[in-house]
Amino acid sequence: MVGKLTKPNSDCKNGRGRSGGLTLVEVIIASALLVIAIIPILKALTTVHSHTIMVEQRTMSLVYAQAKVDDIKARSVYSYDSNFANPSYVISGHYLGKVEDDQDPNLRMITVSVGYDTDNSSSLSDDEIEVSLATYIAKRL
Repeated sequence: MVGKLTKPNSDCKNGRGRSGGLTLVEVIIASALLVIAIIPILKALTTVHSHTIMVEQRTMSLVYAQAKVDDIKARSVYSYDSNFANPSYVISGHYLGKVEDDQDPNLRMITVSVGYDTDNSSSLSDDEIEVSLATYIAKRL
């Protein structure tokens, strides 16, 4: 058994074994596959992030609008004849609001609109309105 000759591997050049490394072509192909796989993932993450910001702005707008409606309802108990209309007011940071009041003597419709001032114009345009809440306030007798 001593001196037994073995046949060299036919897959190896010159009878030498191939090392466990990767060739340049394999590395390039693997890198290309990773890049192709990562692009849709990054696009999805970007989309999710922008939707998260939009939902946050709408949620905050709803909270601010509901707070303003509650404030107007509380004030109307003692001063129903006051004009609650306000064409533009700053709430917090870039959040702006406006209040419309139809001034009906017995049943008033109050509409509160709140949104995020994206163009920094200090006024709430129609395309910036995130939430509009409307309520009726009756005059107490």
